[in-house]
Amino acid sequence: MYKDELINLHQLMVYLMKFFVDYGVPDSFFKEYNDLSISPHHIHRTKGEHKYAVFMLAWSISRVLAENDEIVPINVAKRLGKLAERCKRDLE
Repeated sequence: MYKDELINLHQLMVYLMKFFVDYGVPDSFFKEYNDLSISPHHIHRTKGEHKYAVFMLAWSISRVLAENDEIVPINVAKRLGKLAERCKRDLE
């Protein structure tokens, strides 16, 4: 995936996060992502940093869906968390 496509995906996932927060999901689900201080508007950040942010958002959103609506199995959320950690190690 090209960097601009990854940034577009990142923006879409931020919209999803804002939708969940607007409808009452606690902001604590997205604490790890917010602590990254990487937004889709930070185009100077590397592709790897945006990839990590996307995985963190995917993990957070899947946890929301698994714990609140049981739409996503919890093991999917756990797997996305592991993939996010692998991305983090690749950045270091």
